[in-house]
Amino acid sequence: MSHHPTPPGTGRKLTLVVLGLAALITGMLCAFALPSLHSGPHHVPVGVTGPAQAVEAFQKKVDGPTWDIRRYETSDAVASAVKSGDVSGGLAVTPHGVDVYTATAGGPSATSALTALGNGVAAQKNTRATVHELVPFTQDDPRGAGLTAALMPMIFGGIFPALILGSVFPGHSGLRIRLTGALLFSVVAGAAVTAVLQFGTHSIEGNYGLTALGVILGMAAMSTVLLGLQARLGIAGFALGGALMMLLGNPLSGLATGPHWLPNGWAAAGQLLPPGASGSLLRANAFFGGTGGGFPAMVLGAWVVVGIGLALLADRRGRRSSGAHSTVVAASGAVEDEDRELASPA
Repeated sequence: MSHHPTPPGTGRKLTLVVLGLAALITGMLCAFALPSLHSGPHHVPVGVTGPAQAVEAFQKKVDGPTWDIRRYETSDAVASAVKSGDVSGGLAVTPHGVDVYTATAGGPSATSALTALGNGVAAQKNTRATVHELVPFTQDDPRGAGLTAALMPMIFGGIFPALILGSVFPGHSGLRIRLTGALLFSVVAGAAVTAVLQFGTHSIEGNYGLTALGVILGMAAMSTVLLGLQARLGIAGFALGGALMMLLGNPLSGLATGPHWLPNGWAAAGQLLPPGASGSLLRANAFFGGTGGGFPAMVLGAWVVVGIGLALLADRRGRRSSGAHSTVVAASGAVEDEDRELASPA
């Protein structure tokens, strides 16, 4: 019976792998559970207008960790701010009652909470609240199911190219081909996903070209980062990138509820990751004419630069290794030739 000796360092390596996987699972639980446990309105921007005394009293009572009250001169100004995405909703106190201005497409959870707030204000004044939906989801998808579902194809649109292209074009020689393929895939898949959402399921509106560019940028950000990490760190880099996008970026994206429904720190972190920025850019382009899309577009552009930068660094290192290997091979060949000449009879 033969016994194979255990390579040195096996126990240490196994311990590190087990601890790393346990940390990953724990982090996954925290990323999914903690934001949900502490979900709710957090500094939701709300425009308010009405008699100065009433608005001031309302602001002192409500303004705080839940609502960010912003005063406007007229109800038209409040409505304009809601339509442009400057605020998540608005309240206008008038002699005839309370007008509630909502933008469900900007965040359905915040809309429900704002409506309840408006009803409470109306009840205190013994009047009624009238809800005006200014930025709704589409008639064919009134709950925004298509918008929420769009995030997973965008995430997998970053994971699949790194996984499949890495198998078809492996090694340093295929790195530039993989990078080119990921960018081309982002263009084709981004345009296709947007077309399905806008013309197939009718889940989004707005300018198709602008929305498609945003989806393409989101997919490019995720795919280039995963490719760069994979090229630089190998399978560990791919696993790190996949966990970052799927296990952390997905639950912190706030696409289903709106970013103001997550705790402040979690919401900010989520908007700095590609899934969160992609979702915010899609929402801004599809329902708000691109207003508010500047910051998420810059975030995604930065991730694209990081991904391409990692790939280029890996390419440079690979070229140096190939050059050094060629030099060693050439030197070995020269030594062998010299040995044969010395060994041959004069």
